[in-house]
Amino acid sequence: MKSSIRRALALTSVAALALSLAACTPGGNQPAPGTSSAAPTTSSTAAPEKFDPAKAGDVTLKMWDWWGMTEGEWIDSMIQQFETKYPNVHFERTQVDWGQLTSTLNLKITEPDGPDIATANNGWQSLGTLAKAGSIVNLDQYSAQYGWDTLIPSTIAQQNQFTTDGKTIGSGSLFGTPIARVQPIGIYFNVEKLKTLGITAPTSLDEFEAALAKAKQAGEIPLAYNSLDGATAPLLGMQAVYGTAASINGYVWGDTSVKAVQTGMTEAAQKVKEWNDKGYFTPNHEGIDYQTAVANFTSGKGVFRFEYQGSLGLKPDQQGDFGYIQLPNVNGGVVGVGSAPASVVISSNCKNPDVAAAFLDFLMSKDAAQTAVDKGFIPLLHEDVTVPEGMPLFQMEISEIAKIGADNGYVPYFDWSSPTMLDTVSQQLQMLYADKATPEALVTAIDADRDAFLAQQ
Repeated sequence: MKSSIRRALALTSVAALALSLAACTPGGNQPAPGTSSAAPTTSSTAAPEKFDPAKAGDVTLKMWDWWGMTEGEWIDSMIQQFETKYPNVHFERTQVDWGQLTSTLNLKITEPDGPDIATANNGWQSLGTLAKAGSIVNLDQYSAQYGWDTLIPSTIAQQNQFTTDGKTIGSGSLFGTPIARVQPIGIYFNVEKLKTLGITAPTSLDEFEAALAKAKQAGEIPLAYNSLDGATAPLLGMQAVYGTAASINGYVWGDTSVKAVQTGMTEAAQKVKEWNDKGYFTPNHEGIDYQTAVANFTSGKGVFRFEYQGSLGLKPDQQGDFGYIQLPNVNGGVVGVGSAPASVVISSNCKNPDVAAAFLDFLMSKDAAQTAVDKGFIPLLHEDVTVPEGMPLFQMEISEIAKIGADNGYVPYFDWSSPTMLDTVSQQLQMLYADKATPEALVTAIDADRDAFLAQQ
């Protein structure tokens, strides 16, 4: 039995996400309430006829992505549905660790045995570099063919746009597409552990820190964490608590008048350093990778965890075991890091780009959104979906994430601001934990990275 959640989902899907980003992005215009923020159709001519993959003959597409666990089940389901609809199309899917794929895709996608379709990290680190090098297909023709220019809100399309000279992010041609899911960073908690500790789910930073202290005193691991692969979720999650949406958006989209110190990054770095020094993080987190940390947390090792929504890989019978919160911003309202969980690109070496584009369109369909909801993911692009009953965690996620949209508080991932920003932030974090860097040094390194890159542009 399924119950409709259109109204709640509407706050977290296209309308809310578009409103929030449009209000904060340099040059963006906030639409009036009730109006569409989708990119306008600029041509009065009829859209080209959609390509029919059934007429393409036998096609094999190689796909590389970083989705594992429940997310992997989602993409497997999408592939199966597409292959059922088009029996002549076959996929060879390879799941690659996020860090490995992010660091190697810029080279691998141009090799003869590389992927035809891949997930790319947004921003300059991956998507921008691929676009500038001509390694991926300019999708403008497919945007017109499939109506993506009206389906994808302009502020979401902006995350996948670069000028063809490779100098500017946030405008120009479309080089990647989102999928029918949105994925913010939030805080998960173990319901039974909070109950045992006598802690109510925190609703403020002060309450959260009091809960961490109480968990530590009781001998629990307050914050399940891993830093072997430079995990930045706690840092970015706390930046969203301290920084304004306007300043974070401005920095990422290349506004040189905004410096990192204005984005809440210093305070966020100070806070995660403080937590590390107090022993709130998992012991020896320097040697723990992401997948191990997730498995540890879901098996009961840790009270709280900063995580990307839907990434814990929980089974239906675990829905009642965990809860989810979005901490409010210290300046008021709720700011949240979030976007579609990947940009999907087509290699310039792909021999069947028309079929690949049809699959990208399928990943943005209502069917894709419904399949995402069935697996506990927040939908993007489509709000007329239903959620199965008996999913208390998902209902909590919907309610908490709706606060971001209601406050126009979505911001892009900070590492999108330069091709090397993810490495810079990760390395500085590891040095911070090892007492080899200070929060101020981290912020200085961030500015040096972005400003050097923008100067080269």
